[in-house]
Amino acid sequence: MQSSSPPRKSMLKDIAIELASDDSDLVYYSWMLKYPSALKSFHHIITRAHKKKIVIFLDYDGTLSPIVDDPERAFMSIDMHSAVKDVAKYFPTAIISGRSRDKVFELVGLTELFYAGSHGMDIIFPAKDTISVNRLNYIRSTDKQGKEVNLFQPAREFIPMINEVFRTLVEVTKDIPGAFVENHKFCTSVHYRNVDEKSWRMIAQRVHDVLKDYPRLTLTHGRKVLEVRPLIDWDKGKAVEFLLESLGLSNANDVLPIYIGDDRTDEDAFKVLREGNRGYGILVSSVPKESKAFLSLRDTSEVKEFLKSLVRWKEQMSNVDG
Repeated sequence: MQSSSPPRKSMLKDIAIELASDDSDLVYYSWMLKYPSALKSFHHIITRAHKKKIVIFLDYDGTLSPIVDDPERAFMSIDMHSAVKDVAKYFPTAIISGRSRDKVFELVGLTELFYAGSHGMDIIFPAKDTISVNRLNYIRSTDKQGKEVNLFQPAREFIPMINEVFRTLVEVTKDIPGAFVENHKFCTSVHYRNVDEKSWRMIAQRVHDVLKDYPRLTLTHGRKVLEVRPLIDWDKGKAVEFLLESLGLSNANDVLPIYIGDDRTDEDAFKVLREGNRGYGILVSSVPKESKAFLSLRDTSEVKEFLKSLVRWKEQMSNVDG
């Protein structure tokens, strides 16, 4: 894909920094000088998108649904579900989540999307789409509805190991109140959001002790979660590149990828878009933090408004063209 970096200076000139009511707001709005609001920068985005094909990439937790104490109850609002469905009508749309692919599909339930679970290690998309890549671990399969689909699973050989580690982690954390272990098929997570802070060190030590016997696995840290995953050269950034390549869009100068996410793991995708000057990485955060993203949104409600704005713009453009 050819270089087409965002017009950072012009965006900053047009963004008004509101007066803050307290120091924390002042810090946040000062931070937004570096990471401008994607809503306030929307005109710049659509100007750059003129005659380009927008491709949307979305994280799930903290982006489409709020972060909640019980991961099993991280549901999208009805309005958010509608916004995602409408976006997918006009733009190729993928959800790239740390959750298992089956789980994120269960939560979203839209067949028109592409899904990448386990931080991009389990990718599914309709077989009707043209495939321009020939990679190991790429297979044709059928989904639960019996439809032919494409699967890409670069960590397939690790499934037995992940299952074994999952069972061990469940066993070694069962006496810690609030600890919750999830199996995402190609990685596993130990949630400690509901664990007493005094036990955080204990839970971390137990996870580290388990991993001593698995040198081919690595440990990463998310938002109140420890994640065990295969030690392979694959992440959400690689998943973005793979999907663009699979759709025949990686070397086109008329493509504008937009990636929206809130987690550390999303930084790999932001980095891909920044280093290649390809599109917009948008960080979802209500607190200032360093990021490879170009723009920001404060919370899931702003994500919803941004998606709705894209749909309104596309519909207006369609009416003009028609």
